Amino acid sequence: MNEHYPFINPPLPYSYDFMEPYIDAKTMELHHDRHLQTYVDNLNQLLKENPAYQGFSLEQLVLYAPSMPDDLKTPIRNNAGGVYNHLLYFSTLQGNSPQQPSGELGSLIRKQYGSYEAFEKQFTQAALSVFGSGYAWLVRKPDGSLTIRTTANQDTPLSFQTLPLICIDVWEHAYYLKHYNQRADYVKDWFAVADWEQAGRRFAS
Repeated sequence: MNEHYPFINPPLPYSYDFMEPYIDAKTMELHHDRHLQTYVDNLNQLLKENPAYQGFSLEQLVLYAPSMPDDLKTPIRNNAGGVYNHLLYFSTLQGNSPQQPSGELGSLIRKQYGSYEAFEKQFTQAALSVFGSGYAWLVRKPDGSLTIRTTANQDTPLSFQTLPLICIDVWEHAYYLKHYNQRADYVKDWFAVADWEQAGRRFAS
């Protein structure tokens, strides 16, 4: 993650077409180069105008936004959240063959949900339940257990004292060029490129 102001939009660690045929190259390009870049630019502009917060990390900006002055609460929450959420989303995609969770994370998923297939069903239901724009997440709670959460717009699960492991962006710009209004098809394709190795490393951390 970017640590402090000025934040940057790091290049994708793969080519735009690396997720084909599940996520199309044009969507990846626009999603990363325009949507995420806009959040980065907006956040940097806010911090340029409010230097007292330039020393905050990205996570601190997300967490402390509710205690900021009224004119900053919403724009900081939206733009810092937009940067955080997108960076996690792009970093937990992989373009190889479909994965399933393994290791400690995989064992815990199967223990809590009964099977990976049962977990996938519950996660899919959560992603489809988001009204309008938002995300579905698998997170680690402070006691080490897992839970599935949803957030609206660019809210994050950090405020619930949980560690985000992996997320799916269900804003329409994440899938509309390929999947149109068929969010369920996009969610199914997302599972084919979800990077469970990266999620496992986050869990272990």
